[in-house]
Amino acid sequence: MVPVDTCTVDGRKEALRRMLLAREFEDTVQDQFADGEIPGFVHLSQGQEAVAVGACGALTDDDYITSTHRAHGHSIAKGLDPDRMLAELYGKEAGYCRAKGGSMHVAALDEGMLGAQPIVGASASLAVGAGLTSQYNDEGWISLAFIGDGAVAEGQVHESFNLAATWGLPVVFLIENNLYSEGMLFEEQHNIENLSDMAASYGMEGFTIDGQSVETVYETVSEARDRAVSGDGPTLIEAKTYRYRGHFEGDQQPYRTEEEIEGWRSERDPINNFTEKLLENDEIVQSEIDGLREEVEAEMEAAVAFARNAEPADLDAAYEDVFVESVPEIEHRREHLAREEPNWGAY
Repeated sequence: MVPVDTCTVDGRKEALRRMLLAREFEDTVQDQFADGEIPGFVHLSQGQEAVAVGACGALTDDDYITSTHRAHGHSIAKGLDPDRMLAELYGKEAGYCRAKGGSMHVAALDEGMLGAQPIVGASASLAVGAGLTSQYNDEGWISLAFIGDGAVAEGQVHESFNLAATWGLPVVFLIENNLYSEGMLFEEQHNIENLSDMAASYGMEGFTIDGQSVETVYETVSEARDRAVSGDGPTLIEAKTYRYRGHFEGDQQPYRTEEEIEGWRSERDPINNFTEKLLENDEIVQSEIDGLREEVEAEMEAAVAFARNAEPADLDAAYEDVFVESVPEIEHRREHLAREEPNWGAY
């Protein structure tokens, strides 16, 4: 991939392209889920693209990320292939996890994606485990945990902060504060204005930044990564952002108004504002922007075709990759699958 380096014109153009791709991917998922083509459950993150692209752009190919239930943008920003991503959501064998992960459990270790974690706060503790691996083996890479603002109330998140700070682990904790924990307002759950203030309690650096600015996110995460690889320990970053869709697709959103959503769309959209900045600075022309939009639209059209035409998941493989050694209960379920149509509700 072309590197994202917001200190260069080419890097800023690449940042725009990746944000456009992340938005187009999620818009496509939104449409296909509404049409009944994508099974299960999806949580979308339109509006938060600057956090995903800025953060992942500041990492190297050797670094790892852990994510939340809202992981599509992070995955695309880290370089995962939209074809295989969408195939995973469609429940196809060609998906990254052979359809065993779906929307909320996507993982791709070779691309540095340790996994989406729908268990609230789990991304923090898993990133600490990865950071410990890097430190113990003197690997030189870091892990970055995307954490929702609601997850900061979880005990394991604070345990992760404490352990990483005490042991000086190469970890970056990035809180995406989109102002709502499911349907709960931020101020109803937290008694401080900035979550980064918690960093001082653990003796690590903490910053609250504008999560709608891809340049700000990139610069802040780059500095945090430098501290981590230099042995100066973890950093806690709070990026204030906003999601346009509900907590999940189908959420009626009684907790906020349509005027509030449209206000963020019209005034704080990370893609539109960054595009306008590039135009004003004569770093891009409208024809290039139109070309980028056409490029990502074509890429997603191809991804839909790929996912639709891919082979369905192999039900006989449902219990593979669970245990290294044979387990009687698993063998029993294999036999059950072979005998009759599986009743998935029984498992």
